[in-house]
Amino acid sequence: MKSPALLWTCICRNISTTGPKLKEVPKGKDHSSHLWLKRQFADPYVQKAKKENYRCRSAFKLLEIDSKIKFLRPGLKVLDCGAAPGSWSQVAVKLVNSHGYDSKQPKGLVLSVDKLPIYPIDGAVVLSKCDFTQPDIQDRLVTILKDDKLDVVLSDMAPNATGMREMDHDLITQLAIAVIRFAVTYSKPGADCLIKIWDGRNRPQLEESITRFYSQVKILKPPSSRSHSAELFLLGRGFKGLKSSSSQKSVPTDVPPVDPS
Repeated sequence: MKSPALLWTCICRNISTTGPKLKEVPKGKDHSSHLWLKRQFADPYVQKAKKENYRCRSAFKLLEIDSKIKFLRPGLKVLDCGAAPGSWSQVAVKLVNSHGYDSKQPKGLVLSVDKLPIYPIDGAVVLSKCDFTQPDIQDRLVTILKDDKLDVVLSDMAPNATGMREMDHDLITQLAIAVIRFAVTYSKPGADCLIKIWDGRNRPQLEESITRFYSQVKILKPPSSRSHSAELFLLGRGFKGLKSSSSQKSVPTDVPPVDPS
């Protein structure tokens, strides 16, 4: 049986096109899975996402976070890692005006990347079926940016859950490290970084790692994130920049350490 996290990923990433069909529980799903699926369709955020034309309920996590800290503004350049099915990018496009609909505001840029398919998003540059963690994909992102750098790096990336809590935590930690590494290399001074993590033993090291590079670090859990979920969002505000001297802060390559035991 698939873990609830993996089942939810399947639903979330297909909700815009397969919602009606998902009401039928496939053969072989046990009673607990059936109850779990029913809960998803009763979820007010799922219904609200459909009503407001967002591809997934996760749009409201970003909206709720931004309503507090106001870090997405017209004219900013944003990278959305793990973007499929595209709800965070939809939010970012509106808030940074990357579609250019508001002629009175500066036009931003949204880059969306995911190893899963992403349908085109008006106002976003989409790299579909592209693994952000691979060097060639990161090179493509840098090429698109040309000589410019990022104002905001977002990551809603998560590994396919194995059902083994510590292993899953280690896997999402490695994704977070990849995002931090890219962000501190290709962000402007003063930039922000928001990364999804799962709470666990590596959290203190992750916080310590990002604190080296950002002036303020917070752990957030928006209202639309389920209370029983280990999901948290690590926010770094005010990127300090990398000094050009020999004493510059090193870009993280293996931090935080992951205990294999």
